[in-house]
Amino acid sequence: METCEIGGADLEEEQEKEDHKPPDLKPEYCHYRDEGCEYARSCLECPFPQCIYDEPRGRQRWLKRARDRQIRKLYETGVKVKELVELFGVSKRTVQRALGSR
Repeated sequence: METCEIGGADLEEEQEKEDHKPPDLKPEYCHYRDEGCEYARSCLECPFPQCIYDEPRGRQRWLKRARDRQIRKLYETGVKVKELVELFGVSKRTVQRALGSR
């Protein structure tokens, strides 16, 4: 009778294989022109784990998260909510949401 472990060594082996993957290379017979975007010169040099243009409203979501991080950072340095509203051109409620999503 054979037995097998659930979540044992097989899982660890798969994780090790994932850690040692070769870098992404361009397909040999593809005439794709990698022009990149405003965040990276090429797709292979992109800092994002998944292309922000592949997700619905991905770029918009990324920009909002970056704005919210900046709002929190400025608030922690002593900038008041009213000043943040004027600085970012958003509503008071938007600033409050950004500060609440820590």
